[in-house]
Amino acid sequence: MGANEHRPELEFAHVRQRSTHLAEPLSPEDCCAQSMPDASPVKWHLAHTTWFFETFILEPREPDFQPFHPAFRVLFNSYYNTVGDKHPRPRRGLLTRPALADVLAYRQDVDRRVMRLLAAHGQDAELAALIQLGLQHEQQHQELLLTDVKHLLAQNPLYPAYHDSPLAASHPAQPLSWIAFDGGLAEIGHEGRGFSFDNELPRHRQYVAPFALASRLVTNAEYREFIEAGGYRDPDLWLAEGWDKVCSGELGHPLYWVEDEGGAWREFTLHGLQPLDPVRPVTHVSMYEADAYARWRGARLPTEAEWEFAARDVALACGDMHPRAAGAAGLSQMFGECWQWTSSSYAPYPGFAPAPGALGEYNGKFMVNQYVLRGSSCATPHGHARASYRNFFPAGARWQFTGIRLAR
Repeated sequence: MGANEHRPELEFAHVRQRSTHLAEPLSPEDCCAQSMPDASPVKWHLAHTTWFFETFILEPREPDFQPFHPAFRVLFNSYYNTVGDKHPRPRRGLLTRPALADVLAYRQDVDRRVMRLLAAHGQDAELAALIQLGLQHEQQHQELLLTDVKHLLAQNPLYPAYHDSPLAASHPAQPLSWIAFDGGLAEIGHEGRGFSFDNELPRHRQYVAPFALASRLVTNAEYREFIEAGGYRDPDLWLAEGWDKVCSGELGHPLYWVEDEGGAWREFTLHGLQPLDPVRPVTHVSMYEADAYARWRGARLPTEAEWEFAARDVALACGDMHPRAAGAAGLSQMFGECWQWTSSSYAPYPGFAPAPGALGEYNGKFMVNQYVLRGSSCATPHGHARASYRNFFPAGARWQFTGIRLAR
């Protein structure tokens, strides 16, 4: 979005239009359903991102502000306790009203009013910073929209495709090699140019011991070897909580793998059910599975500091709705294919302090019982990734495009 950096109204229009574009292949029924408590309906994503601009941009700045609908303040609040009450997250799929058409009208109304505000106060630095935060927030929801839709469609025995186009053929994957790094005293965190979330700050020094990273992500074929070798039957490979999930039947293979009667594996994708491609990266695995696989291979997961140290000079890449095979030698697939589990708990950097008020609830209060993922995925919007980005999920989460990079 470099061409739009100094034209906030153009960037605003571009990001907002992409959200509605992502919903276009879906029916109103698709947009209302919620497949699990961790996922949200498409309609809710479209409304909540609009709620953000209405609540944090229009309400404090628009003369004679009037909400589009007073009830939306509660219905589409996510986790901002400072703002007020919230509709329970697990019951978002029960909101058959407002209809999708009403949510789209809500978006159009708020967009028009924000554009009018930008036309009048486009040079206001505080306003520009809040608009940018809202757009980055919306891009996060664009990725969530795709992963939530994928989980929803996977519950349907018809395995309907989100995208009608065929999945492009793969080229052979590059052999896995090890890339060594000397380590040393590293600068970790956002360097200060461009946007960052508060959890990427403050930039600080951290010692990184010498280490090596695998040149690419673990492939489906390599992970299948782990399954066939009894990886899900060996308790010595698993963290205790992960082994409990194996024993309960919750974990036995990556989330969207489907085994047919003949023993052949297929994989549900946004392009529908496809034969399992051996050279593409394995994805939709939990941190427990990633850690167990790494132990089986005599390796480990990288720390987030190691990952960022290695990624400092790696070119960004954006994805194509499903992870692609590694096509280049050297350190590859750092961005644009799968989020990569690290062994690092999601914790504040030294000196971190959340912002005051409701916007301070954005990241800091989630710094418990989560693990850091690095990179970006095939569903991450163009321009949203950077080396210092800290994604985070509970160790058992699998519905995001999560993959495995080995370290030693």
